Amino acid sequence: MDRFRMIFQFLQSNQESFMNGICGIMALASAQMYSAFDFNCPCLPRYNLAYGLGILLVPPLILFLLGFVLNNNVSMLAEEWRRPQGQRGKDPAVLRYMFCSMAQRAMIAPVVWVSVTLLDGKCITCAFCTSVPVETLGNASHPGLSQEEMKLVLARIPCKEIYDGQELIANEVAIRYLRCISQALGWCFVLLMTTLAFLVRSLRPCFTQAAFLKSRYWSHYIDIERKLFDETCAEHARSFAKVCIQQFFEGMSTDLAATRCHLPSKAPADVGEAAEKLLGITDRGTMNTALKSWHRCKPPLHLHPPALPTGNGWAGEGQPPAQPPVPRREMVAYYSRV
Repeated sequence: MDRFRMIFQFLQSNQESFMNGICGIMALASAQMYSAFDFNCPCLPRYNLAYGLGILLVPPLILFLLGFVLNNNVSMLAEEWRRPQGQRGKDPAVLRYMFCSMAQRAMIAPVVWVSVTLLDGKCITCAFCTSVPVETLGNASHPGLSQEEMKLVLARIPCKEIYDGQELIANEVAIRYLRCISQALGWCFVLLMTTLAFLVRSLRPCFTQAAFLKSRYWSHYIDIERKLFDETCAEHARSFAKVCIQQFFEGMSTDLAATRCHLPSKAPADVGEAAEKLLGITDRGTMNTALKSWHRCKPPLHLHPPALPTGNGWAGEGQPPAQPPVPRREMVAYYSRV
C-alpha cells in the first residue's frame, strides 16, 4: 500500500510529465488501433463517402474528448470558470491558457490517427472512388452505361473481389491514383500540424512574454492551491475521524468504568494533537459552512507583505527614508563607556 501511495504522490508532483506520457501512450495506441482495425468499405455509392469520412474523422473526435477526460485539470478549469466572483476576480487569459494547454495535449492522438489514416489511403479510396476522372484514367466512351450505373461500378473499386469494371477503368490504376492523393494530403497535414506546433510552442512566448508568464504563473497557482486545499481537507478529515473515534471509545470506557468500577484510561497525546489540527471546526455544520464559503468567496490574492524600502523606484515608495548607519567608532566608544 505504501508503494502505491509513493507512486501516486510521485505522479501528483510530476503531473505535467505524467500527462505528456499519457498523451504519448494514446498516440501510440491510436496508431496501433488503426493497424488492427479491419477496414471494410461498403462499396455502395450512397455509403462509401459517409463510411470513409466517418472512419477518418469520428475516431479523432473520440480520442480528443478522451484526452480531456484523462486530464485531471479539466475539473479544475470547470471549477474556476463556474465559481462565483467573490473577492477574487477571474482572469480570462488564465482560463484560455489552461484550456489551450489541455487542448494541445489532447490533440496529439487525433493528429496521429488522421496522419496514419491519410498516409494509408484506404479511407480516401473508399470515400472518393466515385469521383475518379474516368475521362483521364479510363475509357469514358464505354457504351451501355448510364451515369448511375457508372457510379455503381466505380463504387466497387475498393472491393477487388466484386469489381467488374475493368473495361471502364483498371482497378489498380484507380486505387493508385486515389492513394497518391491521400498520401499527399497526409504529408501536407503532417507538415501543417508540425508548423502550427512550432509556432504555438516557440513563437507565442516571444511576442507576448509578459502575458504568457502571467498566465502560466496563475495557472500554476490555481493548480497548487487546489492540491494544498485537498491535502488540508484530507488532514482535517483524518484528525476529525481520529478525535470522533477516540471520543466514542472514551464514552464506552466511561460506561464500563461506571459498571465495573474501573478508572477510564487517559487519552493518548496524539489525540490532543489531532484536536488542535481541527482549528476550531468540530462539527459537521461548521465544516459544510467553511466549504461553501471557500467555493463562494475565495480569499483575495493580497497578502499585505511589508514594503521593503529601496532606491530603485518600484518598491517602498512613500516610505520614510532609512536611518543612516551609526559609525563604528561611535559604537565602540559607546560600549566602552557602558
